[in-house]
Amino acid sequence: MYIAIKELHSFIGFMTLTLFSFAIIFNLISWLGKKPFTNVNKIITLVGMVSVHTQVLIGLILYFLSPLGLSNFSGVAMKDAQSRLYILEHPLIMIIAFVLVTVGYSKAKKLTDDNAKYKAIITFFFISLILILSRIPWSIWI
Repeated sequence: MYIAIKELHSFIGFMTLTLFSFAIIFNLISWLGKKPFTNVNKIITLVGMVSVHTQVLIGLILYFLSPLGLSNFSGVAMKDAQSRLYILEHPLIMIIAFVLVTVGYSKAKKLTDDNAKYKAIITFFFISLILILSRIPWSIWI
């Protein structure tokens, strides 16, 4: 079960990065082109957000099943950079990114001005993307 969820988390991670990056780029191009915020923008933004939500949900399940996750939490593990990444840094930063994505989408949904919607989405999603990219364990992922 653990191996299957680990592989799913890795596979969906690639899809999430692709969909989430596409949502940012699509909205950035629309904003720079001074296009109105349409249902297409809304759907693409929603797909980006849902992909992050799905990835975090699978990641949380993996966190509790993995021998590198919660069960490995100790003072000794916190002194090792790789263990600390799996136990604390990766999950914490991903949850913060998840919250920022949700806040950005919710804020944009409430706004009426198209320019303000684009700014909210691009700002919150871009900060989230930077956080996500900063805590991916690249050495084992690629």
